[in-house]
Amino acid sequence: MATAARSIDTQSQADIPHPEAVVVRFAGDSGDGMQLTGGQFTLSSALAGNDFATFPDFPAEIRAPQGTLFGVSAFQINFGASEIDTAGDAPDVLVAMNPAALKTNVKDLKPGGLIIADEGEFNARNLAKAQYDVNPLEDGSLGKWQLVHFNISQLTMDAVKPFGLGNKEALRCKNMWTLGLALWMFDRDREPIIQWLKDKFAKNPVLADANIAALNAGHAYGETAEIGNPGAVAIPRKHVDAAPAEPGLYRTINGADAAAMGLVAGCQLAGVKMFFGGYPITPASSILHALARFKEYGVTTFQAEDEIAAIASAIGASYAGQLGVTSSSGPGIALKTEAIGLAVMTELPLVIVNSQRGGPSTGLPTKTEQSDLYQAVYGRNGDTPLPVIAARSPGDVFDCAIEAVRIATQFMTPVILLTDGYIANAAEPWKVPDMSSYKPFPVSFLDHVPEGGFKPYGRDNKLARPWVKPGTPGLLHRIGGIEKEVDTGHLNYSPANHQAMTDIRKGKVDGIAAHIPAQDVCLGTEGGKLAVVGWGSTFGPIHQAVRRARAKGQDVSHIHVRHIWPMPTNLGDLLRKFDKVIVPEMNTGQFKTVLRDQYLIDAKPLNKVSGQPFRIHEIEAAIEEALA
Repeated sequence: MATAARSIDTQSQADIPHPEAVVVRFAGDSGDGMQLTGGQFTLSSALAGNDFATFPDFPAEIRAPQGTLFGVSAFQINFGASEIDTAGDAPDVLVAMNPAALKTNVKDLKPGGLIIADEGEFNARNLAKAQYDVNPLEDGSLGKWQLVHFNISQLTMDAVKPFGLGNKEALRCKNMWTLGLALWMFDRDREPIIQWLKDKFAKNPVLADANIAALNAGHAYGETAEIGNPGAVAIPRKHVDAAPAEPGLYRTINGADAAAMGLVAGCQLAGVKMFFGGYPITPASSILHALARFKEYGVTTFQAEDEIAAIASAIGASYAGQLGVTSSSGPGIALKTEAIGLAVMTELPLVIVNSQRGGPSTGLPTKTEQSDLYQAVYGRNGDTPLPVIAARSPGDVFDCAIEAVRIATQFMTPVILLTDGYIANAAEPWKVPDMSSYKPFPVSFLDHVPEGGFKPYGRDNKLARPWVKPGTPGLLHRIGGIEKEVDTGHLNYSPANHQAMTDIRKGKVDGIAAHIPAQDVCLGTEGGKLAVVGWGSTFGPIHQAVRRARAKGQDVSHIHVRHIWPMPTNLGDLLRKFDKVIVPEMNTGQFKTVLRDQYLIDAKPLNKVSGQPFRIHEIEAAIEEALA
């Protein structure tokens, strides 16, 4: 679940007389431009100074059949004048561009919430596709919500008529008409969106002008229809104040961009160039797209013919003296598994980003899940330990990527960085960090024959072997997947040597625990009746649920684990200070099992595998039950 990057202290929170937040969901056909509409509304929220979190939710099909229930694309944003932790449990406003969008989303709308519907799309054919026997805009079935409906399609056609567009092109502008109405409803400036449209359609000014006309027409409709007048219709016009935030430069960031920038920053701190070998897969492809823009920072990107070639090329780059990086999602990580074992055996630095999605097999390509934890920690043949790090929000991916680079290069090991589909696609405001506050961790290549001779698998005090660029005089050595002899790296099949090398590889990874921060308590006290332990994108709903529970006087704390393997040295002692531990995660209880195995604590699971993130109320209910 996306979380807000802005830090708000207690006094700043108290200075807001009536903190408010609004949840808006745009929903329509997968060709209606709902993701673009939501993205531009997010931009307006950022420029207005709101804190926010978003949840893009779209089908796996490139172009699902028009008007069908499974072809609905939605974008939800929770924005407000105070700290925002999640994209919101339930929308206050639902914009439904067709019957299918209404049917699949209206059940989530708050009682008394506002529905804005495009009645022009509620024809007999579209109603049948959405499995409506009668028109819901007319039969009273939406009585528990406020309903506003008008012919957005026709109003858009009228607005863009002067530009001579065909019907198909004209109707593509209706997402801008809808955006214009939303900007009016929440007192937003249109100018940044107008400038964005001019830039986007710079080579086709007619399309730019048509979309701007649609945007302005939607805004004007709000003014003339007086939608904001409570006596006339539904909901008053709202102005959501800016959220208090530390001074600094902010930008909107999603998990994919944060991963790319974090990897680049990590390589700069390490003083090493980066080679990224990738293969397109949802939702990880955006990392490749983002990294391709950073050539000036010593980044080489390579789109391979398959997942195996992608990771093999990255391992080759690490052998050659650059940091190899690859990314994928669960199915692709499965294909990379043998090569990950090769990286462990050769003890070369490598960063593997897994943007998790619903599984198994092809599973749910565009839906989120946390079901690859076992795969990350255990999922290789042989005893093949490697560090695993999990990011909790889009902004947190930046720091986690830097940490992955640090561990990979300092300990000569592959590292898996776990994100998920929600983090990869969701956006939040992010304070651009001062990079001078990050401590460099420069790599050191062995460039001479040491006293006593060269030992390719000799060890430093962290059990890391030397990193040698091929062709360095006097440092010729063997590399490959067959077991290596202690120190020399020669082929060695002896039982004693294999035992020793297995123990060394395990000891190196276990020893990383001494070089990572101690586990802290995100919210609450270091001990008590209940700890809610999370990892990854469950941070937002857990944090908000624990905050609400503590406000009611309940003895509950929130612990969120970044370093999944090895875990912080104090985590076991910390967990034993609580009477009960529950672990919400979007799988069938994988991290819960790891905690039980490592610390022999009676951690209880709270599992969800629907392809949707946790809602705050679900975790609140689990807290109530645990403390009953």
